[in-house]
Amino acid sequence: MFALNNYLIFWLDWPSMITFLGDLGILPGAAPKQPLDGTATILGALQTLSYLLCILGAAIYTKRTPEKPLRHDSQTMVGIAAYIIRASFWAVIFVGLADMVISFLRVEDLLPAIFGDDLATALGRSQFRGAYVHIPLVLAGCVTAAFTRSLGFTWLALLVVAAELSIVLSRFIFSYEQAFQGDLVRFWYGALFLFASAYTLYEDGHVRVDVLYAGLTSRMKGLVNIWGSLLLGMSLCVTVLAIGMWGKTSIINSPLLSFEVSQSGFGMYVKYLMAGFLGIFAISMMIQFASYILESLADYREEPGKREIAEASAH
Repeated sequence: MFALNNYLIFWLDWPSMITFLGDLGILPGAAPKQPLDGTATILGALQTLSYLLCILGAAIYTKRTPEKPLRHDSQTMVGIAAYIIRASFWAVIFVGLADMVISFLRVEDLLPAIFGDDLATALGRSQFRGAYVHIPLVLAGCVTAAFTRSLGFTWLALLVVAAELSIVLSRFIFSYEQAFQGDLVRFWYGALFLFASAYTLYEDGHVRVDVLYAGLTSRMKGLVNIWGSLLLGMSLCVTVLAIGMWGKTSIINSPLLSFEVSQSGFGMYVKYLMAGFLGIFAISMMIQFASYILESLADYREEPGKREIAEASAH
């Protein structure tokens, strides 16, 4: 809901919950310079209500489904995080391939011959390419993710290797190298690193410096995982979202709002999306940590159905 309201505030100019509460006098320090008009007041009230509905909805769901085990709700959250990651994976594949082709045609001055002068000029502007090429492909990735169940990290890793290999071959065999080739490697590698984090947490594949944990009982391991997820994991996600999305000049919002690109000239126009990777990382990890807390609480309560982690995954 925070991410959704971030879009409403900075892209659609909604007032925000804090501004609404400041206008009411509840948060005097956040009061706007000019009182909100009728429409803005309604929009601010809707934003405030959206947060309250999230809390109330979770409480009502918990109250009405006492028979559902914690592990069931944990798996539901795993499924939500997995969909976000799958959608992001397909989006970076589609956007990466399409932008690479456009960048190649542009650097070789082939765009006017194929698309005409006007469209070729428009494709040279990040705002146009982002709005009319990237965003539709991101939506296509979300649709594709609804019909697939594979996260595809192996394939993304293979594509990173293939992209890097193409640079080596073109540089040393054909003496040809362009900025977009390196941009594609960084784009896909950044996605692989950040998107795989939640899945790796689920499989307990992150490196764990273990001094005491291995010797603890199942109940104590559950307790350690609960407090570790709350104090270390979720706090990091909150920090990334708060610092990255608090204002227009924040490190995530600013590149997204301006469709920021690198200074390499004829490189790929995906730098702003890489800033968005941080938001995807924080949201997917936040959901995964919530799932981890419920699963660890079930372990602490010694509920049946404990999930066994494959030895190959754990470190």
